Amino acid sequence: MNNLAIAAYGLRKSYGDKVVLDGVDLSVPEGTIFSLLGPNGAGKTTAVKILSTLISADPGSGDIRVGGHDLTTDPQSVRAAIGVTGQFSAVDGLITGEENMLLMADLHHLSKVEGRRTAARLLERFDLVDAARKPASTYSGGMKRRLDLAMTLVGTPRVIFLDEPTTGLDPRSRHNMWVIIRELVADGATVFLTTQYLEEADELADRIAVLNNGRIAAEGTADELKRLIPGGHVRLRFTDPAAYRSAATTLPDAARDDESLALRIPSDGSQRELRYVLDQLDAAGVEADELTVHTPDLDDVFFALTDGVRVPAPTKVAAR
Repeated sequence: MNNLAIAAYGLRKSYGDKVVLDGVDLSVPEGTIFSLLGPNGAGKTTAVKILSTLISADPGSGDIRVGGHDLTTDPQSVRAAIGVTGQFSAVDGLITGEENMLLMADLHHLSKVEGRRTAARLLERFDLVDAARKPASTYSGGMKRRLDLAMTLVGTPRVIFLDEPTTGLDPRSRHNMWVIIRELVADGATVFLTTQYLEEADELADRIAVLNNGRIAAEGTADELKRLIPGGHVRLRFTDPAAYRSAATTLPDAARDDESLALRIPSDGSQRELRYVLDQLDAAGVEADELTVHTPDLDDVFFALTDGVRVPAPTKVAAR
């Protein structure tokens, strides 16, 4: 099993009487993308701020390790191992993109030669060379976010926190950012991503946790989370009425659609349940002309887990 890039147990944070994080456990293997979902005010940004040493967890929180370092006893080593791109751009619009990069290089104590080399490499990687000597205030939203992330990478962080990095971007810029995030992980980084775009988590994350009312409501892969929500089914369609009738007899729990010769069997979409359906059809000597598996999407999961819809109890789906 991969080593953990982030391990936090019993994470707690309150502001006065308001409990923001109430015993949150987070485990993120190295070289993966972990996405934390939740409605506004759920505590996503607070979790990022604690894990990136910007604020302290409350007394009584358990052990917290980031990049292999204890956050409480060795915060300086944690800072050296991480990069953070927050919700709001850290770009200084009064200076050029190149000057922003060189400023970050100075903050990381790089020599002038190494700083210029690093800035040039990252500006090229993020397709910002043509705009490098223009004031950052003239950049589009997507360009500013790319520059922001390029600045984060100056110190070659092993763990990267991206707090809603694509908020406000148009679809093309968002897609370009997805490509960059995948490349970061391919290069060996670990990405901790918070987002309100469910499609983004579905596209990128190896594992997803849904945070609600200060607690993890569920955690797993996107497919595992989708199977928590009722409504999944297998649909079988036939062209031969005799085969349709035989299948309906074989699968008495299926909902029938006599007009289109289709059966709908409740299913969580798992391989085990699909195999059961196919074995039943094989035993009866029946073959469907079309088989489709329908599962709830991540939107369904999000609304069910954060709006009080009745779903299974808070769950952490075991990694396979």
